[in-house]
Amino acid sequence: MTGIPKLLMIIGAITFMIGFLMQFIPIGKLPGDIVFKKGNATFYFPIVTSILLSIVLSLIFYFIGKFR
Repeated sequence: MTGIPKLLMIIGAITFMIGFLMQFIPIGKLPGDIVFKKGNATFYFPIVTSILLSIVLSLIFYFIGKFR
């Protein structure tokens, strides 16, 4: 039971850091993201952003699992 508060603190700190860094990193508008514009309709598929986010989250969860 004592590990749960520590895990919540780590998750909160990671969430805070991600939120802070999102101000400086143009997440969602990276080169390679697919945008189709036709008339007044726009289709946006953030493929590079999704891959980058997947890598970052995988590393975070890897280190949480390793040090837990």
